[in-house]
Amino acid sequence: MPKSREHRRPLAEEETVKAQSRRLRGTIAEGLKDLVTGALSEADSKLLKFHGAYQQDDRDLRLERQGQRLEPAYAFMVRVRMPGGVCTPAQWQGLTGLARERGNGTLRITTRQTFQLHGILKADLKPLMAELGALGLDSIAACGDVNRNVICHNHPATSPVVREVRALAADLSAALLPCNAAYRETWWDEPAAEEAGAEEEPLYGPTYLPRKFKIGIAVPPLNDVDVLAQDLGFIAIIEEDRLLGFNVAVGGGMGASHGDGATYPRLADLIGFCAPGQVLAVAEQVMRIQRDHGDRTNRRHARLKYTLDDRGIAWFKAELEDRLGFTLGPVRDHRFESRSDRFGWIADDEGRWHLTLRVLAGRLQDEAACRRLTALAEVARLHDGDFRLTPNQNLTISGVRPDRKAVIEAVLARHGVPMPMEPEEGVRRHAIACVSFPTCGLAMAEAERALPGFLERLEGVLHTLGLSGAAISVRLSGCPNGCARPRLAEIGLVGKSPGRYVLYLGGGFAGERLNTSYRDNVTLDEVIAALTPLLADYAVHREPSERFGDFVIRAGHLLAPDPPSRPPRKEEAAL
Repeated sequence: MPKSREHRRPLAEEETVKAQSRRLRGTIAEGLKDLVTGALSEADSKLLKFHGAYQQDDRDLRLERQGQRLEPAYAFMVRVRMPGGVCTPAQWQGLTGLARERGNGTLRITTRQTFQLHGILKADLKPLMAELGALGLDSIAACGDVNRNVICHNHPATSPVVREVRALAADLSAALLPCNAAYRETWWDEPAAEEAGAEEEPLYGPTYLPRKFKIGIAVPPLNDVDVLAQDLGFIAIIEEDRLLGFNVAVGGGMGASHGDGATYPRLADLIGFCAPGQVLAVAEQVMRIQRDHGDRTNRRHARLKYTLDDRGIAWFKAELEDRLGFTLGPVRDHRFESRSDRFGWIADDEGRWHLTLRVLAGRLQDEAACRRLTALAEVARLHDGDFRLTPNQNLTISGVRPDRKAVIEAVLARHGVPMPMEPEEGVRRHAIACVSFPTCGLAMAEAERALPGFLERLEGVLHTLGLSGAAISVRLSGCPNGCARPRLAEIGLVGKSPGRYVLYLGGGFAGERLNTSYRDNVTLDEVIAALTPLLADYAVHREPSERFGDFVIRAGHLLAPDPPSRPPRKEEAAL
């Protein structure tokens, strides 16, 4: 935003907290020692996000504890930094142990291709962080106003450039980390420098970014990372199995606020092409522009998407190229076909096998009929490849020797873990949900806990209509912040209040188009009732290979949602 406007408005509270934090140290170390309360101070809980953790409380117990005059049932969530979503068998075993000994007995795969550990009590938080370090892992910058976990397509059997893309994700993660020693001092007891808190942050500066920043790398024809939903997206351009470079996309973001037209989801704009060796420089300078020009007065207006819409794409590209010292090339042709994972066993050219398992809503736990957590820990003890998490909340056991296939299948079967087989279609394959209740403080309605029942009912409707194998993307988010990226779904549900949602329809199957609101403030019963006639129409009148999201637009069930609801950009307003 223009500086004159910015100077007339006070900075957001978080900006003051960051400025006074001694480079993110605050009083977290002291607060951890106070076990009279299960919480940290409000300022420290804000800083804790930069360390990869969120202070939460069990919202199922709030009213009961209020009635007993007890403080909320505080606990912490820790998000691991895991660029590209890859971990070793030893790390998998260690994370399983931490989930059982320090957390609530579950591991959760997130849409940012990493793990969250939930239910960690205050006394266990520092030991858990230390044990993460012993595993060669950390949670640095997994949350907060910094570059977060870098995601990428990572299945070894789908493209010859996956290894290069994975390496690039790791390089980006390392290059864009904060430089301060606060994390190591707080959690790993490294001695403080003489002037702790005075060290330079050459990339982020003293107050870091105005808001979170997300990077994704896509490998067409798959768009599993939802590259147009990222602040910064790189789209691999491949010719004759050789990586030529990347189309660069900027300004994506899914977050919004109900009833606030000044906030909106936005697809990233393609602004040019860069060579593989230019990616790090492009990422750094895009972040620097956002650091210098992003809105620090209003956190609802602080993402890169708003900086772009305030100033215009032409300004942004000119500023970026001026800082880079070179010009981006013209955007190259690419095409996305799907965002889904390939389930079952798939072999690569080197004779190794890769098994992708479906994990509904990403929750790995032991239940009566399916003991996934135990089964996968046992697999990790005999596996010499690695484990790969997907942005669709699924899991690939990667690099399996041919003689280990049957052994792994037997372990999974013994613990009741189903073996999905390729090809497998249907709405369950394409479903994603955020955590929401009971732990997320922003939750307005159920998401993860509502998804299984909702899918079962939707599958019943589809079966009745002869659409059991229809590939339709369904995403369920407990609030409009959009962690499950519901605004890119053909059927998207966004929580509005307990038991009520906004139903969105018409998103692009491959993530190339936002959906639009179809019904507001509806229950899940009303959602099923609203979808049934639309799906019946789709069953009879769809064209060959026509996707549901395309059909509802063509058939006139809703207006095409392009462009999304947002103020006109400068270039548009001038026309």
